[in-house]
Amino acid sequence: MKKLLYITMLLGGMLYLNPTRAQVSVNINIGSQPLWGPVGYDYARFYYMPEMDVYYDVVHRRYTYYHGRKWVTRASLPSRYRHYDMYRTYKVVINDRDPWHRHSHYHKQYHRHRSNYSQVVLRDGRGRYDRDDKHYKKGRDGYHKHDRRDKGHKHRGRHGRDDD
Repeated sequence: MKKLLYITMLLGGMLYLNPTRAQVSVNINIGSQPLWGPVGYDYARFYYMPEMDVYYDVVHRRYTYYHGRKWVTRASLPSRYRHYDMYRTYKVVINDRDPWHRHSHYHKQYHRHRSNYSQVVLRDGRGRYDRDDKHYKKGRDGYHKHDRRDKGHKHRGRHGRDDD
């Protein structure tokens, strides 16, 4: 009888205890990236667009750009950026906090990509990507990997020299 009483008290006490819950935070924002974002990244905090010198906050969906004498953050770009095509302009994924504070570093490192229009975006990627996405060519049924060197064309190497 004593055992039954102890078991009942133990089970009753378990019902009143608050269970502890483990909190796991996984930071993957695949669904929140805009369709004009580059393929090949499971997480992107910011995009830097060297053609415009603009940062896009993927999480909060806001643009940060230089206006007057300071950086401003807005939900949309001003009219001076209207002629830029977000699907064509090159995007650099940056996972730093407030990257515009190191703008001179990013500008110096990525300004050479201002005229690079070969980047595949999520809208057109169809799930096929490579970190070196310039090797994808659109065909009748989506993007396929190709190598221009196989067709007798010269290929610009990583340092701007022609590779044969």
